[in-house]
Amino acid sequence: MIKNNHVISILTVFALFLSTSAQSKSPPPGKANQCFACHGVNGVSLNPAFPSLAGQNKNYLVSQLKAFKNGDRKSQIMKPMASGLSDNDMENVATYFASKKAGTNEQISKGYEGAPSGIDTGKIKKKIKLTGVSLSDKDFESAKEIYFQRCAGCHGVLRKGATGKPLTTDITTKRGTEYLKTFITYGSAGGMPAWGETKVLTEKEIDIMAKYLQNEPPVPPEYGMKELTASWKVVIPVSERPTSKLNDYNIENVFSVTLRDDGKIALIDGDSKKIISVVKTGYAVHISRMSYSGRYLFVIGRDARINLIDLWMKHPETVAEIKVGLEARSVETSKFEGYEDKYAVAGTYWPPQFVIMDGDTLKPIKVVSTRGIAVETGEYHPEPRVAAIIASHEKPEFIVNVKETGNVLMVDYSDLTNLKITHIEAARFLHDGGWDSSHRYFMSAANQSNKIAVIDSKTSTLTKLVDVGKIPHPGRGANFIDPKFGKVWATSHLGDNTVSLISTDASKSYAWSVVRTLEGQGGGSLFIKTHPKSKNLWVDTTLNPDKGMSQSIAVFDIDHPEKGYKVIPIAEMAGLSDGSKLVVQPEYNKAGDEVWFSVWSGANQESAIVVIDDKTRKLKKVIKDKRLITPTGKFNIYNTQHDIY
Repeated sequence: MIKNNHVISILTVFALFLSTSAQSKSPPPGKANQCFACHGVNGVSLNPAFPSLAGQNKNYLVSQLKAFKNGDRKSQIMKPMASGLSDNDMENVATYFASKKAGTNEQISKGYEGAPSGIDTGKIKKKIKLTGVSLSDKDFESAKEIYFQRCAGCHGVLRKGATGKPLTTDITTKRGTEYLKTFITYGSAGGMPAWGETKVLTEKEIDIMAKYLQNEPPVPPEYGMKELTASWKVVIPVSERPTSKLNDYNIENVFSVTLRDDGKIALIDGDSKKIISVVKTGYAVHISRMSYSGRYLFVIGRDARINLIDLWMKHPETVAEIKVGLEARSVETSKFEGYEDKYAVAGTYWPPQFVIMDGDTLKPIKVVSTRGIAVETGEYHPEPRVAAIIASHEKPEFIVNVKETGNVLMVDYSDLTNLKITHIEAARFLHDGGWDSSHRYFMSAANQSNKIAVIDSKTSTLTKLVDVGKIPHPGRGANFIDPKFGKVWATSHLGDNTVSLISTDASKSYAWSVVRTLEGQGGGSLFIKTHPKSKNLWVDTTLNPDKGMSQSIAVFDIDHPEKGYKVIPIAEMAGLSDGSKLVVQPEYNKAGDEVWFSVWSGANQESAIVVIDDKTRKLKKVIKDKRLITPTGKFNIYNTQHDIY
């Protein structure tokens, strides 16, 4: 919060204060108006050199003002500002800014990537030689556990930073224990949870975490072919599997539903809306993907465990499994003609690598590291995690997003012995994305770079980097026909309330540029969705701090996008009692006439799936079952198999 290293004339700053104050017809309580010149009216800064204060924690603001006043924090600008404030003034200033709503560029994205890491901390080497603040063996182990449970998802295993800021020792030792304790306790308006204020961490735990961060991070073990092979298990050999479908389910309209905190997926019949079976999987399943044939379902957990589920069996169940690393997010299968179902590929967060496997047994064949040089900076990165992977329809290639280096890898699987990989320099912090409607161009979100990288899978080249809103997070994105600009692909954003529409008609002069920006109901969006047969564009705001937004969905008429959105109260329709009731991930059925939403509450609270009639936007069905524990992602078999979105 309030950090600045720029040397600015104090007289100039005071002149700005006086000018702004004179224009204010209704000065806010206390002396908060003195902050407007740098931090913005209502605490929403328009200058990146000065952070926004709107929505910041009151106690944190007070503590930092006091730190500037007594010299614990150094700033040539803030020292004289804070020195003129009494304790009462500080309370009033903090109360004022804490009461304000964060602006469109300051939406809180708590929870994004912040789930516990899948890494088993017991396998991380014991305490290294301490180079910073002293910790006992017991406290070091406790802090290590907390870090991998609460922090690694955002800040990285090696603390190099990604979604969260770097926490390397050159930074943390300069900040010191007290500063780190304060930040861990109160969080920030930019997405850092208030671990102390929310009572998630105790004062003791916060103290040892502040000290732990001032020491070099312990490094998890590597994971190569030896470990892969040891974890690989064929539960039912190919020769013993059915040669034709043995059940009566309409497999193409089955949904694979992630039961995030229960380590399972639910297979739900899209016709009857009843659970077919619940299958035990890895921890916190991230995605489900289909084989080209539509027979096999691939499910990968954050703990890097893959389950291969045979949907032809009378009771669909796991027929093979493997653990491809210590933490992972992505899995995909080969789709090019002649290679259908032949290979599977998975990418891991740790170690940073991808693994190519046999498609119907998961036998590991090839391991490839992704460590290397980052685009833009030219610096070596030891932990460039593998994010989205998508299978090309144009060539026998897997397209692999390498997060921290910003490289897109075109992996030619036609000859695994003499593996050929084309490196495309895109933009750092690549994450998710999907195809345009032609299935030729991969639209890949470089979220912390605020760009979409357009990759031509036919020529294996970068077509363009497109500037969009703050922290794009499209999921697979949404393809539709804009009434003015024709074919477009859309993304929503975690960091602001906009929806960016990018032209995907290569024949147009404005191709691969944002042709329309829609104003949504808020930031914190994780997914956007439509269907070729639909006239609706659905945008969730799952991580928005406003419950009215996180528990509802915004829907646009794609024939009249200029009319804005309507809000559908999905959580209210679910009829649940207690819980966060976060509405997440619209997903269509095969026919494109229903859209399903997860209403996601805690593991000990009731959750549900709400089914909406896409044409009328009215409630069609609420699916409730005690086995639906923390439902999040939903993957319709047919739409996932054919890349329809």
